[in-house]
Amino acid sequence: MHLGSIYLIVNDFDKSIDFYEKLLEMPVTSKNMNRFAQFEFEGHNISIMNGHFDTDHPDLVVHRGEYTEPFDNYQKIALAPNTHKFVLNFWVEDLRKEHERLKGLKLSDTLTNIKYVCNVTPYYYFQLTDPDDNVIEVTGAYTPDHGEFDV
Repeated sequence: MHLGSIYLIVNDFDKSIDFYEKLLEMPVTSKNMNRFAQFEFEGHNISIMNGHFDTDHPDLVVHRGEYTEPFDNYQKIALAPNTHKFVLNFWVEDLRKEHERLKGLKLSDTLTNIKYVCNVTPYYYFQLTDPDDNVIEVTGAYTPDHGEFDV
């Protein structure tokens, strides 16, 4: 088995594309009308699916096979409350610099400060949410300021 893509079913397609273009610092790689957009980078693929497209444009989409409500009602999925059971994790070379970049973009009002957790080794990260409330975690190289995170 091979990973093809991770895609997010979104409520506001244009807002989500704008968010991910800024977060990833790259334009959409390819787009299928306003139904589906892909970001391809470093051998990975994150895609955005417009949860309303099929309902709004039934003349542009052909479906065959059994309709299964929990999987096929994209509009209902797009409108459902987010349970935060899924996290997109990214790493960067300089965590402090990336945190400042995203803070300056005012990309999300949920941007946390840099955090620390240690199980086996120290792990530094921060979190934010996208327009559909999906959790994004960013980690990377970080040297804490003197006294920061001391117990």
